[in-house]
Amino acid sequence: MEIFEELVGARPWIAHYPEGVPAEIAPDPHTTLVDLWRRSRSAYGPRVALESFGARMTYEQLGAAADQVTVWLQAAGLRKGDRVAIMSPNVMAYPAIMLGVLQAGGTLVNVNPLYTSRELEFQIVDASPRFLFVLENFAATVAAVADRLKLERIVLIAPGDLLGPKGVLVNFVSRHVKKAVPKCDLPHAIAFSAVLRATRGKSPRAVEVAADDIAVLQYTGGTTGSAKGAMLLHRNLVANVEQSAAWFAPQLAKVGPTIMVTALPLYHIYALTACFWFEMRTGGSCLLVANPRDIPGFVKILRGSSFHILAGVNTLYNVLADHPDIRKVDFSSVVFCVAGGMAMQAAVARKWRQLSGKAIIEGYGLSETSPVLCANRPDLEEFSGTVGYPLPSTEISIRNSAGEPVPMGEAGEICARGPQVMAGYWDRPMATEAAMTKDGFFRTGDVAVMLPDGQFKIVDRLKDVIIVSGFNVYPNEVEEVLVEHPKVREAAVIGRPLAATGEEVIAFVVPREDGLTEEDLRAFCRERLTGYKVPREFFFRDELPKSNVGKVLRRSLKDSLEN
Repeated sequence: MEIFEELVGARPWIAHYPEGVPAEIAPDPHTTLVDLWRRSRSAYGPRVALESFGARMTYEQLGAAADQVTVWLQAAGLRKGDRVAIMSPNVMAYPAIMLGVLQAGGTLVNVNPLYTSRELEFQIVDASPRFLFVLENFAATVAAVADRLKLERIVLIAPGDLLGPKGVLVNFVSRHVKKAVPKCDLPHAIAFSAVLRATRGKSPRAVEVAADDIAVLQYTGGTTGSAKGAMLLHRNLVANVEQSAAWFAPQLAKVGPTIMVTALPLYHIYALTACFWFEMRTGGSCLLVANPRDIPGFVKILRGSSFHILAGVNTLYNVLADHPDIRKVDFSSVVFCVAGGMAMQAAVARKWRQLSGKAIIEGYGLSETSPVLCANRPDLEEFSGTVGYPLPSTEISIRNSAGEPVPMGEAGEICARGPQVMAGYWDRPMATEAAMTKDGFFRTGDVAVMLPDGQFKIVDRLKDVIIVSGFNVYPNEVEEVLVEHPKVREAAVIGRPLAATGEEVIAFVVPREDGLTEEDLRAFCRERLTGYKVPREFFFRDELPKSNVGKVLRRSLKDSLEN
């Protein structure tokens, strides 16, 4: 009892945890992701682990495919600690390749398939993987810089690989109906199907994988300069899976194995941990969506599926809610709708609640924290506007620029400490040192306040705060107001240098319908915001630049004004 009271004193959020959620997770229940996977494969073998393009794969079938990848990598000379890159959206082959890499003792390097050749070259040169698995649709990007990448082998994945008989049809549609695979010159590349043929019936050699081995090099978005590879150890990712499982366990116990709609890309840490590894840990399955940007196709998938959890970001929920066929989706089996990756806007959350009957459970984290630090209670009935409470075994401290804790209710930088925090940045010791406080907390760069019950409310990114005549303007606050306007679909706010005030507030708006004027928006904002927060100028756009998970790229908007 004394220990619990001591924890609550230092971490007031613990007193508000859902019943049955522990303050701390057990230390290293599965020491590595490989241990976790082997346990799940053994326990849930006949269950469906993945579904894609109408085809299903059991845990045992996924394990067999992963073993074949491991065999091929070992035959190709992969050594423990070598890096292997995957450049692919959510197709069935991705999880099998990832598991094969980890079983072989390799380190996974996730690569965004939408990268330009320049972006790809930077990441491959920085991470120096020996092998690259790439979906053939994006092979032309690789070919453009292949002579500078120093890759030993390139393996081409077809969209229909591992889909069984359905794969033939999927490959045909991919190549000849929807979008032809761009022609490219990769003479030494081999097909993933050839990898599977060459390893059929063979067993991999056992490799001793340790908790402190690097499981994933997860590259940050690079919005503040060159992208950096966060070194996520096996124990970091396992801890975060266990933290999330503990947080949701009381609610999930009433449901049993769940099906999670996995539309966010697995090469992003949000989907990798919170979707794939969470479902593998709990014996559920992932409904893979290869192209969530195809909203009509995505809605069609939802209409034809029964699912329990939907994971998304604000922009995805917004466009889904606006699609005319979304009301034909059956949400009766849904237990949770979760959001992360960017700030969830209240207007979008209300719209989704009216549509689906489910409040959006918002979480918060970063690539460097595997990623989840905080989450709303799973039994949330209405959108809270906060990111909830720190997960078990997680410490959050709000600090000022000097690194000192600020009083409760005062805004400051979120600093986090816990077993899910990365080991550091790949080959960047100075950046690692700068990201950590002297007492071992990771500096997130996000501004928040802690509420009396221990919940945290994100204010904005530290680097995005706009200073107008000495006053702080948080873009999130202004964006929240703008999207409340019935004629606004999306909005983004940035600061622009101005001699008189230091900076001025600039808004980019995507109208929902014709007829919206700058005067309408300015009057709307003046009714709801202090004068210095009202945008000085509005730019209307057909769309806003977004990252691979739908986060609006304010840096790109700033660059567009400067060019």
